[in-house]
Amino acid sequence: MPELPEVEITARRLDRALADAQVESALAPGMVTMKTFVPPLDELAGRSITRVSRRGKMPVVELGDLGLLIHLMSAGRLQLFDERASLRDKRSRLLLRIADGRELRLREFGTQQRAWAKLLPIEEVEADEAVAKLGPEAYPVPPLDELAEIVRQPHHLHPLLRDQRTIAGIGRTWVDEILWTARLSPFRKGAELSDEEVEGLHEAIDEVLGGALDHYEEVVGDSLPDKAPMPLRVHRKHGEACPRCGTTLEAVHFKDYVMTYCPQEQTSGRVLKDRRLSRLLK
Repeated sequence: MPELPEVEITARRLDRALADAQVESALAPGMVTMKTFVPPLDELAGRSITRVSRRGKMPVVELGDLGLLIHLMSAGRLQLFDERASLRDKRSRLLLRIADGRELRLREFGTQQRAWAKLLPIEEVEADEAVAKLGPEAYPVPPLDELAEIVRQPHHLHPLLRDQRTIAGIGRTWVDEILWTARLSPFRKGAELSDEEVEGLHEAIDEVLGGALDHYEEVVGDSLPDKAPMPLRVHRKHGEACPRCGTTLEAVHFKDYVMTYCPQEQTSGRVLKDRRLSRLLK
């Protein structure tokens, strides 16, 4: 799933490219894409795009007093194209056709149609259930005292930081990078962190997410790629050497994702049990 840095650079690029662009028509080829029906999608015809912003991992296309809230899920991409897509393109979920011939297109890869959009009065975007339940934005990183209150919970750091109700924007990719940067075990409980460790986590979130955005500003042009060139140091690099200490990076495999860590620097030299092996032994 695109996370905060990927959605933020998407919003920045689209905001720049589509400022005051007039929508000619709006279509939803994806049968289950739209989760709202009032106002109808036709209401966007003739309106100008006033801003493209972000809430957590969700882009928001603002058109005056209406807002198009989009959830990309795991395989959705919001991109601007110079030419219009065929209505037979099975990846197209939502099409905003611009008067100058361009097209803002929500595409989804794979067979599952999970990406969705809601057209809402702009003042109702913040109150929508998908937005209202979000915790504070992960970037810019919350003040240190606020972050301390957020993370000091009796839960493991890896799922805690991925919980959008706790802090918005971090997912399975960047949490590996953040915890490695902070030298914290993914299975350390937030309630156990010392003041110094919370400060280190605060610095790591700022460094990792801010660094990813700086990287994207340099390498991502106006034509947004299907997959951004992510500046990863440890995520999914198990079996390789830790960039800091040279220890072989290890991983714990879950059903839907892989968690990567450095045993030397994050788990006191312990190699954590691989869940794949545990299932085989049952």
